[in-house]
Amino acid sequence: MSTFELKKISPDGIAHAMEKAERYRLLNDPAQAESICHDVLTVDAGNQDALRCLILSLTDQLGAGGSANAARAARAHVAQLTDEYERAYYTGLVHERETRAFLSRRTVVRSAAYDGFRHAMEWYERAEALRPPGNADAVLRWNSCVRAIESERLEPADDVHELPLE
Repeated sequence: MSTFELKKISPDGIAHAMEKAERYRLLNDPAQAESICHDVLTVDAGNQDALRCLILSLTDQLGAGGSANAARAARAHVAQLTDEYERAYYTGLVHERETRAFLSRRTVVRSAAYDGFRHAMEWYERAEALRPPGNADAVLRWNSCVRAIESERLEPADDVHELPLE
């Protein structure tokens, strides 16, 4: 148990803190961005910018040997997004990034990677149906999944089941 108590930022410092969080993400330091997002959410629990940045920061850590719980935590924060489109889009993004991290491991069940991308694509299709005019993010991510499946030559599992003999 820590002997230190976290300090709270003031509400008027949220905008500056979010700028810092985005900067840390761009500097490939997602753990620092994650920490800042938690500080913002302590002061403003429903802050949608902080939630989006936190989700991205957590998933940025998936491929870098980050916490095994990062994807689960990211999904929990996705549920707090108030916009239905964003919930669908970010759910797809978590699945896609988790799959990409999974695919980078040495021993991979390639059909599981295929399934992961397909699951992400299903969420992107939901997001596409809900997207605001002019927003092509879900389409771009869907296409990225298709390209990953093709370039990695991923295929679904063979669903050949033998019937039991009588």
